[in-house]
Amino acid sequence: MARAVGIDLGTTNSVVSVLEGGEPVVITNAEGARTTPSVVAFAKNGEVLVGEVAKRQAVTNVDRTIRSVKRHMGTNWDVDIDDKKYTPQEISARTLMKLKRDA
Repeated sequence: MARAVGIDLGTTNSVVSVLEGGEPVVITNAEGARTTPSVVAFAKNGEVLVGEVAKRQAVTNVDRTIRSVKRHMGTNWDVDIDDKKYTPQEISARTLMKLKRDA
């Protein structure tokens, strides 16, 4: 049976929790951590990295790594990767997809 979860899509980190016995319990992600970095990276091979793996490679792939995108919600900001423009909502959707998968 599906369960309802609460998601905090944060500027720096995001977290997922569920109510168990009337109390919120944080769900660990696939890496075993309680929080997931709100970072999305586009590897040169076309792979989209989200979370800790995206954060770890940021120093060597700075132009293709997006962080703190939540600050741009509601603006006309976008980022161009491989001749495709991504809005803050599209980048955040990648983070939300990972959170959902991990939950």
